[in-house]
Amino acid sequence: MVFGPRGGGYDHAITVFSPDGSLYQVSYAAEAVKKGSTAIGVKCTEGIVLAVDKSLPSNLVESESFEKIFQIDDHMATASSGIIADARVLVDKARVQAQVHKLTYDEEISVMALTKSIGDLKQMHTQYGGLRPFGVSLIIAGVDSEGPQIFVTEPSGAFLEWKATAIGSGKPTAMEYFEKEYEPTKSMEESVIVALKVLKKSMDSDMVASNIEVVEITAKDGLFRRLNPDELKKYIEMLPEDVEESDEEPEEDTESED
Repeated sequence: MVFGPRGGGYDHAITVFSPDGSLYQVSYAAEAVKKGSTAIGVKCTEGIVLAVDKSLPSNLVESESFEKIFQIDDHMATASSGIIADARVLVDKARVQAQVHKLTYDEEISVMALTKSIGDLKQMHTQYGGLRPFGVSLIIAGVDSEGPQIFVTEPSGAFLEWKATAIGSGKPTAMEYFEKEYEPTKSMEESVIVALKVLKKSMDSDMVASNIEVVEITAKDGLFRRLNPDELKKYIEMLPEDVEESDEEPEEDTESED
């Protein structure tokens, strides 16, 4: 067996601790998330907004088939970044868990309970032979008896609750903005604009209705709703224009003619 230069043999076959206490396969899964498209989650008093960059890999792809935000239940959704095939598996597990809970207890599952279940599944894949960590992070958001809630699950299985958060390649830029500008009292419309403004900063292409996806879950009725292209166009038009001003004046041509 040929060992990789970084793992030294501790990143092959099964996830085991290296002498310095690292789990290399979990770190590699986190790197896959960092290379994924950006997903944003914003909580406000009126509910939750999820927004993702879903730039198509080809102009021939039907945009409706390229999904980055998945509905789990009427009151809950998840946005993903990383390996989308892994995300679909976790989404299917989450949907089954939500329906089993509803049939068993005659009530909707809480956002915290579902997040813990997904986190436990992710963690299990870090310690058993023959399994690899899920290479995806999920923003799990919904409205329950505790009000609007947003959680992020990492490939390791760890999870935290957030007021505003981001995953994927644009996370550093987004989190820097949220640390300075986030206000929990913003309305749903203002939160959509904030989410799109942050998302736009991380996109390589121009923001148009066909390459973004936005979902609202309102605190009033606790229902999932995906914004249609016309609504997205309206919000995009409301975004402030990015004007880049240079501090340097253009240099004058001081060369003299011979």
